[in-house]
Amino acid sequence: MMEQSEEKILLESNEVAQGVIGEHGANLKAIEDGLKIECHLFGNELTLSGDQIGVELAKKLINQLEKLVKEGMQPYEADVKQAIRILKEDPKRNLKKVFLDSLSIKSGRRTIYPKNLSQKLYIDAIRQNDIVFGIGPAGTGKTYLAMAMAISAILKGEVQRIILTRPAVEAGERLGFLPGDLAEKVNPYLRPLYDALYDMLPFDKITRLTEHGAIEVAPLAFMRGRTLNEAFIILDEAQNTTSEQMKMFLTRLGYSSKAVITGDVTQIDLPHKEQSGLLQAMRILDGIDGIQIINFSKFDVVRHKLVMEIIRAYERLEKGDG
Repeated sequence: MMEQSEEKILLESNEVAQGVIGEHGANLKAIEDGLKIECHLFGNELTLSGDQIGVELAKKLINQLEKLVKEGMQPYEADVKQAIRILKEDPKRNLKKVFLDSLSIKSGRRTIYPKNLSQKLYIDAIRQNDIVFGIGPAGTGKTYLAMAMAISAILKGEVQRIILTRPAVEAGERLGFLPGDLAEKVNPYLRPLYDALYDMLPFDKITRLTEHGAIEVAPLAFMRGRTLNEAFIILDEAQNTTSEQMKMFLTRLGYSSKAVITGDVTQIDLPHKEQSGLLQAMRILDGIDGIQIINFSKFDVVRHKLVMEIIRAYERLEKGDG
């Protein structure tokens, strides 16, 4: 029989306590489920009870979560689950070094930091490699973090320009059937990239950078025939590229440039999913020095908590369970 234990932790304030336990106590529930213990909060006093090993690990976790909250981070349920996995593997691990690796955008609107271990690994991969694939479901921060890294790089003078691209009109790019001039044809498909830009930089700064050619947003077809030097290039929605388009994009990379390719392999809109250039690239490029693939899962979703439940529901449907 495992030895039982009880620990009381006095958190700094009720506000800090609320940050630690999460929305509707979701973080405490994750701790209880992950470590098989019971947690009870009274004001700012937290009582942990259960087997000794679980309680000791929970105490270390709570103490570190408190530090993260005091640093300004709001841990979510997915973060707590990641933290439990990390501490189970290495109880001496400093979670602050994992989660509070900030991307400082001095001229922007905010300081951005990874919200879970997968995001931390993704950021590290972008720093250390010239080509990175970020693969996973919506809401995991693939494109947003890549954009933050790109803006950080251009403001620091590490690159001369940012190029943002994605396939338009599924993968066929049949722009001729759409009304309006070129900008009006492609803007709806590039809107998510603009949204991320405006979230990180003031409108006037984006306008200046765009006018000077330092930020370019264009459909993937416009990359053909170019050599992109001293650039940070983001290819979004890459699951809808064909093999030929992916090869074309990857061979545009010039000197002192970096490329991040993001996509969700469960959302392929091509007539035949096996035609996806992203799937092929992941298969044939894995293991090449300077190229890294980071896989996100539904547990890394950092949007509204219902997004994860929606992903799970559709997974059950595809498996024939619902």
